[in-house]
Amino acid sequence: MKKQLLLLSILLFIASCGVKQTRNLLTTGNYDEAIDNAISNLRSNKDKKGNQEYVYLLEEAFFKAKERDLNSLNLLEQDKNPSNLEKIFNTYVQLDNRQEKIKPLLPLKLLKENKNAKFTFDNYNKQIVESKSALSKYLYDNSKALLKSTNKLEIRKAYDDLEYLNQINPNYQNTLQLLEEALIKGRYYVNVALRNQTNMVIPVALQNDLLDFNTLGMNDKWTVYHNSLQKQIKYDYQIIVNFRAINITPEQIKEKEFVKEKVIKEGLKDLLDKNGKPVKDSLGKTIKVDNLKTIVIRIREFNQFKACQITANVDYINFTNKQLLKSFPLASESVFSNDYSTYKGDKRATEETYYSYFNRKLVPFPSNEQMVYNTGEDLKAKLKAILVRNKF
Repeated sequence: MKKQLLLLSILLFIASCGVKQTRNLLTTGNYDEAIDNAISNLRSNKDKKGNQEYVYLLEEAFFKAKERDLNSLNLLEQDKNPSNLEKIFNTYVQLDNRQEKIKPLLPLKLLKENKNAKFTFDNYNKQIVESKSALSKYLYDNSKALLKSTNKLEIRKAYDDLEYLNQINPNYQNTLQLLEEALIKGRYYVNVALRNQTNMVIPVALQNDLLDFNTLGMNDKWTVYHNSLQKQIKYDYQIIVNFRAINITPEQIKEKEFVKEKVIKEGLKDLLDKNGKPVKDSLGKTIKVDNLKTIVIRIREFNQFKACQITANVDYINFTNKQLLKSFPLASESVFSNDYSTYKGDKRATEETYYSYFNRKLVPFPSNEQMVYNTGEDLKAKLKAILVRNKF
């Protein structure tokens, strides 16, 4: 019984919170949120006595929301400003959608008054069609005018308006064709090139990797990168990766030799006295002790080492006037290193973790071209980071 009373109290508390929240939304002018709250609570059981407060709140919120929208429409339509057409169209759609949310719940009873809640619905079909037609014409005409601009930001505004037009009025006149035109005209086209100012040859594979902007994932709606100039494209910018220096160290093998000793236990031996005779216990048995032995290992360590460092600049250039806009340093390094060891003596004298070095051998050094190419992955990642931070 106590559990049932507790559960009932919790449910009543939750219900009262919902009503209070809906009332607060209503008194603060958030009419549509209040309507959504009320509908959500009435949908499960609209005739429940405990839901009566939601019916009153829904009735009041609908009346006030409709009144505010109609007053706003009256002002907007008298203003005759074409920039208001989108607001007018959306308001008529909002008035219609609001009614459609409530219709499935009707009738809603007011139990105390013994009557149904009153909702005055109107047909907005004509106004929606007319306002959509006026808005479509405005968006279309305005976008066509913007497409004549040389300002790419204005052209992108035309693209957004045409995209919205195609959503509310699909295939209106030649909207799809204009969308494609806006996309092409609104883009920045960037040519990316490599310039080798070093005295070394840059591997072709590395050049191709650095200029493969599909793998870099840099192309987006409004910026397209080309690694070769295309005749039909008017480029806005150029990015030049200037290789300043490629430094490769000589092939090095460093050698180090050292000796290690270790005392180990090898079974047991007789305990001898100072005269060299076995020592016996009280039972006459010879006492045994650990047989300790010193083992030695002579180790020769070898380290193969070769490194490559590339330094470059990433220059942003205005393609039209060839003016340098900004420049960023780019540097990367790759290292080849191989450690191995040989030994003489008992390898137990060193740690077991060291044994793997005895299984390694001298390996061929990578060529200079391979070293340069190996530096490419890190170089490519750093180039991408520069491009991401400095988008057009």
